[in-house]
Amino acid sequence: MHWIALQWSLDAQAPDSPDPSTLPTPEALGWWALQYTPHVAWQDEALMLEVSACERLWGGRLQLMRQLVASNPAPDVRMLGAQGATSLIALARLRLFERDENRPQDIPAGLPLDTLSAAREHLDLLARLGCRTWGDVAALPRGGLTRRFGASLRQALDTAWGLRPESHAWLTLPDVFEQKFELPALAETAPELMWSANRLLSALQIWLRARQRGARALELQWTLDLKRFNGVNLPPHQQVTVRTAEPTQDMAHLRRLLSEKLALTTLAAPASWLRLRTLETDPWAGASTSFLPEDNRKGDRLHEMVERLSVRLGAQQVVVPSAQADHRPERKQAWRPALQKEKVPAKARKDEKAAASQPDAIYPPWLLPEPLLLEMDGERPCYRGPLSRLIGPQRVEAGWWGDKEDGGQPAMRDYYVAESPEAGLVWIFRERPSARFSSGEVRWYLQGFYA
Repeated sequence: MHWIALQWSLDAQAPDSPDPSTLPTPEALGWWALQYTPHVAWQDEALMLEVSACERLWGGRLQLMRQLVASNPAPDVRMLGAQGATSLIALARLRLFERDENRPQDIPAGLPLDTLSAAREHLDLLARLGCRTWGDVAALPRGGLTRRFGASLRQALDTAWGLRPESHAWLTLPDVFEQKFELPALAETAPELMWSANRLLSALQIWLRARQRGARALELQWTLDLKRFNGVNLPPHQQVTVRTAEPTQDMAHLRRLLSEKLALTTLAAPASWLRLRTLETDPWAGASTSFLPEDNRKGDRLHEMVERLSVRLGAQQVVVPSAQADHRPERKQAWRPALQKEKVPAKARKDEKAAASQPDAIYPPWLLPEPLLLEMDGERPCYRGPLSRLIGPQRVEAGWWGDKEDGGQPAMRDYYVAESPEAGLVWIFRERPSARFSSGEVRWYLQGFYA
């Protein structure tokens, strides 16, 4: 077996030392390490990786260590690493490296006794017996050592020499991301919550990459520190939900969306805990890139801008067109909130494609929400002057049973492309008389504009 021990060192004495809250949670650091080996466990203050079965896949031990350093999940924090034949040896060498002490020639016998966790509570007594290293303690009579210091010390020595198998609680990836974080101080404003949520977002990014998933919906929840405020009973929690149109692993985008949500939220009372969890995730396909520089444009993507505006202005204020299965032009399109999922049956989607592919359909780029009834000059419709019909008719019969607003009558129309003296090219139609539904009056309507 071969073990690697990792530790992230925060120098509290340095003036430019990074904030401890920026370091990912211990659970998230374990998820990050799972991409290199399935055998990952926390042991005391170090993250332990057993790599004997997979080191060859990474090009050897030296290349694996370089990979670990290059992909450090906390690049602003110094990461220490050490290796050993057993987890206890790797952990002892890591402790020596942290203290800037040279490793002994004889390992494990020459390792200092204070680097063995099981011996730390007995250091004074063992020092009076003349024991300074692991080898000194291992040389003591086995029965007397066990009776005097307990079985744990003797078992740890057996494990260090490889005489006893190691047993660890291996870390695994959860199916759903959910983490809690206690705030260092009570938060009274939304920006304070956002500052503390960055640590949870870092853990989320590690989980998404390890699970090969993209986030679609997140919930940030905070625990209120008061049960009653100004005579009003308060709920135990408050939360905000963030949704994206496409799966994403971009924490900068999610951070902006959360900031916009929190900026519109008023805390009912000071908050003491934060919890972040995923509501929806999708498989992650990765990003498609190109060798051509013009295909890799920088900047925000359109859907990211739409999501940010939806959060800032409100979901109902940012809408997108949605195709409808109907031959009537004013019913071909509806508007829905941009963040609302569109559910279109397969048959309706097929009908939409068929209608859009009609060779004789010359649709204008600008349709009116509702057809405008035109004035007549004798038998000639007028819109900013008499209209001259250029192309048509294109006949449309739709609404088989008719809608309630149509009086139960189907739409029977003849469409024309016409020219107005002032408005230019327009799209008009007349109601085609029917033997059953004829009202005796022919009416003309303006449907859209070409310029």
